[in-house]
Amino acid sequence: MHGHGSVSVDGKTPPVVLVGNPNVGKSVIFGYLSGKYVTVSNFPGTTVEISKGTISANGTKDTIIDTPGVNNLLPSSEDEQVTRDLLLRENPKSVVQVVDSKNLKRGLLLTIQLAELDLPMILNLNMTDEAITRGVSIDSAELSNLLGVEVLHSVATRSKGLKEIGEALKTPAIPKMRVKYGPIIEPAIKKIEGKLGEIRSGFRGVSLMLLAGDETIHGWLQDKMSSSEFNEVMEIVASVQERFNEPLSRVITRRRMKEAGRISDIALGSSLNENSDLATKIGIWTMHPFWGLFFVLGVLYIMYQFVGVFGAGYLTDFLEKVIFGKYLSVWFTELFSHVPVTIIRDIFVGDYGLLTMALPYSIAIILPVVVTFFIAFGILEDSGYLPRLAVMLNKVFKMMGLNGKAVLPMVLGLGCDTMATLTTRILDTKKERILVTLLLALGVPCSAQLGVILGLLGAISISALLIWGVVVFCVLVVVGFLASKVIQEDSSDFILELPPMRVPKLGNIVVKTLARTEWYLKEAVPLFFFGTLLLYVLHETGALFVLERVSSPLVQNVLGLPAKATEAFIVGFLRRDYGIAGLNQMDLTIPQILVASVTLTLFIPCIANFLIMIKERGVKMTLAMSAVILPVAFGVGGLLNFILNLVGYTG
Repeated sequence: MHGHGSVSVDGKTPPVVLVGNPNVGKSVIFGYLSGKYVTVSNFPGTTVEISKGTISANGTKDTIIDTPGVNNLLPSSEDEQVTRDLLLRENPKSVVQVVDSKNLKRGLLLTIQLAELDLPMILNLNMTDEAITRGVSIDSAELSNLLGVEVLHSVATRSKGLKEIGEALKTPAIPKMRVKYGPIIEPAIKKIEGKLGEIRSGFRGVSLMLLAGDETIHGWLQDKMSSSEFNEVMEIVASVQERFNEPLSRVITRRRMKEAGRISDIALGSSLNENSDLATKIGIWTMHPFWGLFFVLGVLYIMYQFVGVFGAGYLTDFLEKVIFGKYLSVWFTELFSHVPVTIIRDIFVGDYGLLTMALPYSIAIILPVVVTFFIAFGILEDSGYLPRLAVMLNKVFKMMGLNGKAVLPMVLGLGCDTMATLTTRILDTKKERILVTLLLALGVPCSAQLGVILGLLGAISISALLIWGVVVFCVLVVVGFLASKVIQEDSSDFILELPPMRVPKLGNIVVKTLARTEWYLKEAVPLFFFGTLLLYVLHETGALFVLERVSSPLVQNVLGLPAKATEAFIVGFLRRDYGIAGLNQMDLTIPQILVASVTLTLFIPCIANFLIMIKERGVKMTLAMSAVILPVAFGVGGLLNFILNLVGYTG
């Protein structure tokens, strides 16, 4: 790499690069600056798309690149590696970092790393309107003084402040701020810098990437230095790591977060204290080791009442029994009764009909649960409680090779596992996404299934309900722990900004709920139709009967259930709560109901979730997970059956 102002690696003029955290309005700003002529293509060797356009600044036309949203330049995802590689390889003429004004500290973590690469830049604080409504006021002059770069404000969605970005690009500045990493790491940085001096001007940042254990940079580095020099650098890294009891990446990130917090506190000034004392105290109580547990239990109870009772109960009953039961399904059946071709009639209005099963299932039964959960989730998100819940549960998830951020899709799974599996994209590493997908499929009951279980077990035996909860929770922890040891990849550091506690705004909740509901209708509903069509084919070919006959010995001999219970497992693959509800139609003892409930909870997920798993993790990984889930479900169910018989449990 050459110094700034020279040509990039492809011989062209160095570009202007847009960088920022996910969802900060970066793409809107890119669209404004680049105008109409934009090309979208995959970054070489990846599936990550980047957008390129042209911007007029300094009297010349420059290329402008919109990079994927990232939280860190120590890559834990393909998106982050692409952004880091662009910054290293393209030697940008200037960088525009876009920051969410409501989450200044999170943005500053990235600013610190850009500063260490000696990249000329400007800092754009976007969404200032939202920040103001939340009582957040940033002193841009003080922030500019601390960083040594120009700081601008904007509201991208209204094109406010965007013209000033083009003007500021004429005189970008290299940040003057520097984080000090202590008496052990700083000398090592100097030593590595001595080996990298001929490569590029941002060798402090590259040195820290190497010390943090970033192996993705090795190939780029080995192309630019001799093997002996590279080995000397790696020896320095190894010698420093030996002096710490934890990964250097955590030490470095923790120091950066502390500095980001210090700068953020100064720039925010008095606005830090504008939240009421009560809101501040509530924020502290929610994370207290003792009192925080009461908040967790209280939130879960309220969510169950709203989602499980109101959504999965009242709303679902009204849509299923009245709207569909009395009107739509009757009308569909009458309409297709005039169709002379039997197979077409059965596909649409038969026992496995698209209009009599898939449509009522996805709209009448699941949609009310999903919408009420989205509302509850939006309230938790907008109130600032969700990150605090992640902090509270971080230690539990750490035992499973995860961190507190995993609580977000796991809680979402209590609404709908299909939807929650898609949200695993927010997790930083492939390992974490695989683990959470596995745990969601294994033992996180969706709200419809949870509602039926609570109603069924709670009505006959509180002790059975408690046993069910303890067994499922322990299985999740044990399987998560063992799986984290099998998957050979480090988990990401737990970095989560804690926003102030506040009263949620109705407008925000409505907008988020509508957007997420639209996603459900587009992404998940088509899968219900496909799954129903698949079941129709299995039924017509006799494959369902074969499955029932093959599975009966396992259900009878291992689980101690009657052969008829096999139907519950087959139907449970279509719809998880139907599997549990089917137990009501059988003459079972309390121990048998308990064993069946545990096994069905741990059983392979519904067909819609199964298809989403294939979409997100691939066929091979989904089949591997299923190969784990089935033995665990029947093994735990069989062991529970043995123990209950041994102790003579009767409920």
